[in-house]
Amino acid sequence: MSNHDNIYANPLGQVAGFEFDRQVVQVFPDMIKRSVPGYTTMVAMIGTLAERYAQAGSRCYDLGSSLCAATLAMRHRIPAADCEIIAVDNSKAMVDQAHTILEADSGEVPVHLICDNLQDVTIENASVVVLNFTLQFIPVEEREEILQKIHDGLRPGGILIISEKVDFADKAHNELMIELHHSFKAANGYSALEIAQKRSALENVLIPETLDTHRTRLKNVGFTSVDVWFQCFNFASLIAIKGASEKPEK
Repeated sequence: MSNHDNIYANPLGQVAGFEFDRQVVQVFPDMIKRSVPGYTTMVAMIGTLAERYAQAGSRCYDLGSSLCAATLAMRHRIPAADCEIIAVDNSKAMVDQAHTILEADSGEVPVHLICDNLQDVTIENASVVVLNFTLQFIPVEEREEILQKIHDGLRPGGILIISEKVDFADKAHNELMIELHHSFKAANGYSALEIAQKRSALENVLIPETLDTHRTRLKNVGFTSVDVWFQCFNFASLIAIKGASEKPEK
C-alpha cells in the first residue's frame, strides 16, 4: 500500500519547483492516482495497446517510466515472442524504487531499467514507445527532436502512446477544465492549500500544450495516423502510428 501524499498539506514559506525526489517517490502512486483523472484506466489500456502492437523480436520503451506502472502493464499483456522492455527515468530515487518493484513482479518479459535522460537514450528496433506524462516536463524546444528520434527508431506499424496534461485554445474552456481538475483533486481529499501549492510547484516545470500542437508536431516528424484515444478534463492520451508502408530506418 502506497504512502499518503501530504507533501503540500502544510503552508510553505517558499514553494520550490517540483522534482521527482525521494519524498515524491515515497507517495507517488497515491499522488498520481489522486491527481490525474483516468490514470488507472490509461495505464491498463497501455497494456492492451502493447498486446496489439508489440512485434516479435522488438523492443518496447517506457520513457519517463517513474515506478514502471506502464512497464508492468505492458509486461503482463505482451504475447509476442522475444520482446524486451526498456524503461528509462532520470530520477535515481524513482529508478531505485522501481528496481525493487520489478524484482517482486512475476512477469516474464525481460525489463532493462536505465537511469538516464531520455534525450540520451537510443531508440531502435521499437514496436511500442510510451511517453506517459513525460514530454510535458521536457523543454518545449527539445520536444520535436525527441519525437523524431522515436519515430525513426520505430518499426513500420509501430506506435507511440503519448499522455499529457493539455491546454485549450479557448480561454474560457481552458479555465473550466482547470476548475474541473481542481474539483477532482478536492474530491480525492486534497485541500485548497495543497492544490494551490502543488500548482505553484509545477509552474514553469510542467509546460502543457494544446492537442492541436501535439497532433501537428507528431505529423511533422512522420507519423501517418495521430489522434486521441482517451481524455478526461485536461488530461489526454494520443496514439501515433508509423505507417506500415514505410521502409525501416537504416
